[in-house]
Amino acid sequence: MARMDLLGRTLIGCAVVIWAGTMSLSANAKDIQVGLNVPAAQQVALSRIDHAAWDGLLHKYVDEKGMVQYTAWKQSAEDTQTLDKYLQLLSYSNGQGSREEQLAFWINAYNAVTIKGILNEYPTSSIRNHTAKLVGFNIWKNLKLIVGGKPTSLDDMEHQVLRKMGEPRIHFVIVCASIGCPRLLNEAYVADRLDAQLTLNAKDFFADPTKFRYDAASGTFFISPILEWFGEDFGSSQAAQLQRIAAWLPDSASQQAASAGRGKMTFVDYDWGLNDRK
Repeated sequence: MARMDLLGRTLIGCAVVIWAGTMSLSANAKDIQVGLNVPAAQQVALSRIDHAAWDGLLHKYVDEKGMVQYTAWKQSAEDTQTLDKYLQLLSYSNGQGSREEQLAFWINAYNAVTIKGILNEYPTSSIRNHTAKLVGFNIWKNLKLIVGGKPTSLDDMEHQVLRKMGEPRIHFVIVCASIGCPRLLNEAYVADRLDAQLTLNAKDFFADPTKFRYDAASGTFFISPILEWFGEDFGSSQAAQLQRIAAWLPDSASQQAASAGRGKMTFVDYDWGLNDRK
């Protein structure tokens, strides 16, 4: 089944779940589902899910620093529909494929669903405006993409799928629409280039002085709290975590100290401001 067949076909028994109107959902704690409910017989392997549409949107609306032109994207009915069709395409996945195909799929899915949620709420200043803890809509928990007939939240994508795949570089490529996040790469992740893409964004992350710097005199690594929140994904001790990130650090002094597991980590503030290119 070709990609355009998947996008253009009218399905009997497959309900398209549409995010109604422009109403803000922040006061509504009900789950919001995007994508399609695709019968098992019509689901396909990950190798047949084409990320070209997502790639085109990223090239058009995301700059080299990962900032997103939300205003222009939201104003384009054609491109908001293209995003919806891409999310529908993801729903056809049966989840079967290589490790690289699975990683690329879920990274793209996480980033695309996040963009979908922000565009619906835009204009907004931060994703944290839409992550109610007790009462109300939480974009990380209540916004769900149907994949293989199963609604999957952003939290589930991150914690139940991606983190369990044992690839710590996912923390430098999944983007929660915040300045403190890694940059949103302006191309789709694809299986045959995945390792290079993951390393590229990991190195970019640590090259950003707002997310990392090393003070050789005190032996202190000033680092994003991503390494505090998800430290266990990089190693069981601080020394092991430093050794794991050493190859991605921006200079020889920090690389050598980290490789030896020497130094201490101090976590910098996290900027929850929207990654909005004005």
